[in-house]
Amino acid sequence: MYKINPSELPISKLQQYLQGAVAPRPIALASTINANGKRNLAPFSFYNIFSSNPPVLVFSPARSGRTAKQKHTFNNIKETSEVVINAVNYEMLHQMNLASSEFEDDIDEFEKSGFTPVKSELVKPFRVKESPVQFECEVKQIIELGTNGGAGNLIICEIKLIHISENILNENNEIDQNKVDFIARMGGNWYCRTNSNSMFEVKKPLASIGIGVDSLPDSIKFSKILTGNQLGLLASIDKLPAKEEIEDVKKLYENFSEKEKLATLLLEKGEIKNALCVLM
Repeated sequence: MYKINPSELPISKLQQYLQGAVAPRPIALASTINANGKRNLAPFSFYNIFSSNPPVLVFSPARSGRTAKQKHTFNNIKETSEVVINAVNYEMLHQMNLASSEFEDDIDEFEKSGFTPVKSELVKPFRVKESPVQFECEVKQIIELGTNGGAGNLIICEIKLIHISENILNENNEIDQNKVDFIARMGGNWYCRTNSNSMFEVKKPLASIGIGVDSLPDSIKFSKILTGNQLGLLASIDKLPAKEEIEDVKKLYENFSEKEKLATLLLEKGEIKNALCVLM
């Protein structure tokens, strides 16, 4: 494998590798306001949720890689300790991208981007009307990670109020993942989009604990045909099938000679236990 020592690379090159490898990253469109009431709006992809109780979001407006100056977002948060984090969907893409321009401090990115400011209820920064989810946040802690160009600043935000567009809710008032159409950052100038063409569902093993790959028979575990994904599926069952089950399933498919190919077809249909029986 290609090895990289971070200390031996220019920051710009290292950042390319980091952003290309840690992806996709959700986007925080952060709305802030300074002590004089001047609005600011900027997107950040160093962002995620880190706690549900209390509800905490963390994002990082890093220092400029060229000048080491802090972002206007960071300076505003230092002054006011408040921020609104707005989710970004595909319909907001190019306005969000415009808001990322390095405008001067006295420029209002709401006006430049064409986004609509909406008064928040618990904090001073404005919400973005076009955003499907808006988090009004109180900043609990700021952790500065360095003083050189590219150094991040962890902004730890506690969510005080959430606004969710009814357009992305289902009949149970839950967020419908097929309706959100969020975008996320990849490396370079690349983005990805969360729609039905790119999403898939995998159920978590909460009700039962899988036997694990190490518990599969060696003939299956060391197969040269089965993939890691397929082994993971086979090992997700809570116990190995009984001898009688194996015999019954094999009788159903006794006309099939290529058992690994048959097992692959069964796995594609979600018949995990039958696939395992065929292989045993």
